[in-house]
Amino acid sequence: MKLIYEKSRPGRRASNIPRHQNLPAVEIPEELRRSEPPRLPEVPEFQLIRHFTELSTRNFGIDTGFYPLGSCTMKYNPRVNERLVSLPGFANLHPLQEEEGAQGALELEWRLQEILAEVTGLHAVSLQPAAGSQGELTGLMLVRAHFANRGESEQRRKVVIPDTAHGTNPASVTMAGYELTNVKTDARGNIDIEDLRGKVDGHTAALMLTNPSTLGLFDENIEEITEIFHGAGALMYYDGANLNAVCGISRPGDMGFDIVHINLHKTFSQPHGGGGPGGGPIAVRDILEPYLPVPAVIRKDDGSFGLDFDRPKSIGKVRGYTGPFGVFVRSYAFIRMYGPRLREMSEAAVLNANYVLARLKDTYDLPFDRLCMHEFAASARNLKKEYGITALDVAKRLMDYDFHPPTIYFPLIVPEALMVEPTESETKETLDAFCDAMLAIAREAAESPDLLKKAPHNRPVKRLDEVRAAKHPVVKYGFEEHPDLGGERQPAVVEAPKGV
Repeated sequence: MKLIYEKSRPGRRASNIPRHQNLPAVEIPEELRRSEPPRLPEVPEFQLIRHFTELSTRNFGIDTGFYPLGSCTMKYNPRVNERLVSLPGFANLHPLQEEEGAQGALELEWRLQEILAEVTGLHAVSLQPAAGSQGELTGLMLVRAHFANRGESEQRRKVVIPDTAHGTNPASVTMAGYELTNVKTDARGNIDIEDLRGKVDGHTAALMLTNPSTLGLFDENIEEITEIFHGAGALMYYDGANLNAVCGISRPGDMGFDIVHINLHKTFSQPHGGGGPGGGPIAVRDILEPYLPVPAVIRKDDGSFGLDFDRPKSIGKVRGYTGPFGVFVRSYAFIRMYGPRLREMSEAAVLNANYVLARLKDTYDLPFDRLCMHEFAASARNLKKEYGITALDVAKRLMDYDFHPPTIYFPLIVPEALMVEPTESETKETLDAFCDAMLAIAREAAESPDLLKKAPHNRPVKRLDEVRAAKHPVVKYGFEEHPDLGGERQPAVVEAPKGV
């Protein structure tokens, strides 16, 4: 497929801007003027439409196929959500609208807060954080504020995270100014309690834990873990990335967690492929409520809804206004669609994951032989050992079967990891087709390993030289200097510094 610049011909136009008479002259400062017109593509409208329509057919998303991307919960997003978020009263509402004219929006936010407090088993919620990662940082800022209020901020400098943690956890710990303490995973896929005991003391501020973990396993020792941290005066932080597994079944607050961030875009449906939009509300125990961001969305004594800025212990704003409002509308609609049956969402997600696991576990390695929750980590290390086939080869070949590959090489403690999360959205027929493809690929690994090593074969873009792509990205069209990307691949790794 040619680039839009390659289709360009001088003088062709997709539209004509009308030239109005008697417009006031606008003098552009000399230093801001272009020396020559921008080199934009020149194509007629129909060719422009055809070009971008063809490009759109090459996108892969949850609307075009199965997207088992653990641990990102790429579920189907009901279209009614999009209809509701586009209602004029929501879509056209200005963020500076006075409270009296925004009662519907404020009520929706307040009710969503109440629902999330119930789902997590905690007392108060702020919707402000715009992503799970920002929710993590906000939660750690609450931890800091809590211990500062107690005069322990200089003493408590360490945050514990397991070696299965999402990559954002250690990043958030560092950004919040804490020291990172890693804890190992035991042979059952739980936190190693003995390793943990030696790393929790009066200098510990908090534990950051995803439960179920990124291995898709519910920690069997969670009550003992809570006793260890609370016994040392530390707080428990719950990374809610995997909340889709437990809604209506178990609640983080009941496990002893003091802080929870919720990935609205994962658990409660958002079209978040490609980086957005997202929402990362934070739920807390009552002792942490005074520190939540402002403004807080509240229900007044007269039954109306408003914004409360009078929170002297608040950590302040972490995002503009009250948060990503369109995300709130979609999530609220999704939750109300299920109503009291929200538990069925998680039950179906867990059932689907265990069904796929049962079909694949005799062909792919299973690092932890247990029932999983909403996702599981299998391994292609047996294929690598016997046939030289890696998890990357399996993932690339899966594209030829019209499935998006699962996450590979993560969690880091699982060699040649294949992390599969089917969600509750998919039918048994889709899951069977996916399992059939994975089993066929394992047979191909034994019979025709070169087929996998050169996959994908029927995609618009074949297997990339990923090192070269990372070191020499082409992010703009160079016209006369545009590189020839069809030439022989050069091993970019030779440019790596000595000793790397």
